[in-house]
Amino acid sequence: MRSYSARFDKLYLHVTEMLAGLPEQLSYHNLAHTLDVINQVQVIAENEKLTDKKKLDLLTTAALLHDSGFLNVYKEHERRGCEIADELLPSFSYSKSEIDYIATLIMATRIPQSPLDKLGEMLCDADLDYLGRKDFDPISETLKKEWISFGIITTQEEWMQKQVAFFKLHHYFTSYSNRVRTPVKEIHLKAILKKVNGQASL
Repeated sequence: MRSYSARFDKLYLHVTEMLAGLPEQLSYHNLAHTLDVINQVQVIAENEKLTDKKKLDLLTTAALLHDSGFLNVYKEHERRGCEIADELLPSFSYSKSEIDYIATLIMATRIPQSPLDKLGEMLCDADLDYLGRKDFDPISETLKKEWISFGIITTQEEWMQKQVAFFKLHHYFTSYSNRVRTPVKEIHLKAILKKVNGQASL
């Protein structure tokens, strides 16, 4: 994890300690996911030639906080994450304008994703980076487990149908993710489509 400011370093320690207390039922939306998003957003930013340290600082801060709302709610967690940013960030020397912008980035990750600028596109792509990676299968299993725990799905067929619908809805925004992740994502979708029919219960 690369840091772009001393304030982020302090915030990182505080927020990761908070996220370590997320309930076990959040097998996907947990600290490991947040750390993955922070790492991937930096990879994407580097490949997209983003060098402005202030923008990188705001981008990594948004990545750190993008799922913090799960500490309190499941639905509308993005809005709660914005509230947490508003409550927390002034103590770490973030200005009101910076906090408002970070909230915009967090809200961009809400499904369906709606980034308003290049940084939003980077965060959205980092958030769903796993869709186009080789570790897609084990990560998707953690999401399935989470959805079962929260009653979002009850059968394997329902899970597969939701996967297909989501894959068709989603697209990457950045040149890097489209070049590197989209081809692998398409392979995963083809594999899922082959399994859609004749599934037994979970």
